Amino acid sequence: IPSRNMDNQTKFMITCMLFAAICSSVSSDEWKATVVKSIDALVTSCVVVPCSFSHTGGNLPSSRLRAMWHEKDDKKRNIYHEDYTLIKDNFKDRTQLVGRLGQNNCTLEITGVKDHDNGPFCFRVELVRTENNDPTKDKFPFVEDCVELKMLTEPPKPTVIKPKTATQGEPYTVICSVIHTCPTHVPKLTWNHDSTNIIVHHKDIKHGNWEMQSILTFIPEEKDDNREIICTAEFNGGLKSSETFTLHVKRIENYNHIIIPAVVGIGTALLFGIFCIFMRIKLSVNKKETFILSSVSILSCR
Repeated sequence: IPSRNMDNQTKFMITCMLFAAICSSVSSDEWKATVVKSIDALVTSCVVVPCSFSHTGGNLPSSRLRAMWHEKDDKKRNIYHEDYTLIKDNFKDRTQLVGRLGQNNCTLEITGVKDHDNGPFCFRVELVRTENNDPTKDKFPFVEDCVELKMLTEPPKPTVIKPKTATQGEPYTVICSVIHTCPTHVPKLTWNHDSTNIIVHHKDIKHGNWEMQSILTFIPEEKDDNREIICTAEFNGGLKSSETFTLHVKRIENYNHIIIPAVVGIGTALLFGIFCIFMRIKLSVNKKETFILSSVSILSCR
């Protein structure tokens, strides 16, 4: 019996040790967050702050995680929280997570950017119990990895790339692009030139910056020379900016003023020459007829 009790005690101790190791593994794992340090934010528009996190324990389901964003100086001043009542009044209805926590994505969107939304703002994650969503003691703040917003009161201007000269009758391509930081509400690029041949591209250029690009192709005509071409960018929130350039059209040389008179002259000369030849033949025929008639008259007199 003592040996049985010893075996049971040993098993119990081993079980407790394993359970403690499992429970402590979550809290003792090294958690890291990657947040862009600084990002431009256009007032009245929106901004998306890239954020990711990881820990050595691997991925956890979204149901086990709770995320919040807060001011760096005060963890209780939340700009985003799953509990709506815990969000600062001036950030309510303006923030949301656009990343999935189960994929270690903590990306934050702020809409209706105000000129005092500077930050810095920090991300924090907590573990919860799946069955009742109650928080645990496992809380991981990342106050060393925060973002600061650089406020823009004027929208960035588009950049236009174009050939210096357009050639009449030949395809002409212009590229207009603008940098922004809100991929969830991309700016709209428009032209003052009517064309059905417009291609739009949107690409991630890293660190929270995106490029919106519009490619316009058209056939210049002579009347387009010295015409102003305008590319306009309209951002979320209504602010607009534009870039303008003057189109210079190279005319194709027209030799009709030389060719047509020459053709007319040659044609006239040919016609006149043919007329002269015809008249000479006719005169020759008439002379022969006159000679024959004279001969016949002489013979008749005899």
